[in-house]
Amino acid sequence: MADSAKDPRQELGDFGSIGEMKAIVSGIEETLGTRAAAIAMLSAGRQRGQELAKKLNLVDQDASVSLEEITEKAQLALGKEGTRLCVIDKIIKEGDVYKVYTRETFDSFGEIQGSTRVASFTMGAVQGFLEAFLNQRLQGTQIESLLQGGGCDLFEYTIMGEINRNVRAEL
Repeated sequence: MADSAKDPRQELGDFGSIGEMKAIVSGIEETLGTRAAAIAMLSAGRQRGQELAKKLNLVDQDASVSLEEITEKAQLALGKEGTRLCVIDKIIKEGDVYKVYTRETFDSFGEIQGSTRVASFTMGAVQGFLEAFLNQRLQGTQIESLLQGGGCDLFEYTIMGEINRNVRAEL
């Protein structure tokens, strides 16, 4: 059993209700506005993704790793066996662009069909994970949404260049 001075959630553990987290997001949106909240959620997700890659000793694996292995590691960290942030069905690379096909994203929980919600936190978390794993700076965009009738929540990440050593030291 964990020491209560170090772990104040001995009974509840490290998982919480997605509904409660969505309430936090809604409160941030109400306070900051939708656009500023989306930027904050993207940044928070990116940081979380980087932390997960570091925790799993997956930082700086370089681009020579197969897409299958990248997909497997991302699924492990972010999917059902990991944080349950989203289901990652596949990752493909077309030139300098990684396409990540997801569903059941954190951001879409409780949203109605037709909602204009963008999966900012999930997109950021996947981006941060990939950046840390590949040692590449990426710029992400959500180009398809299940909520808008798409076949998945599809994120595209364009390679912007290698992460500089000072930034990597922080990972």
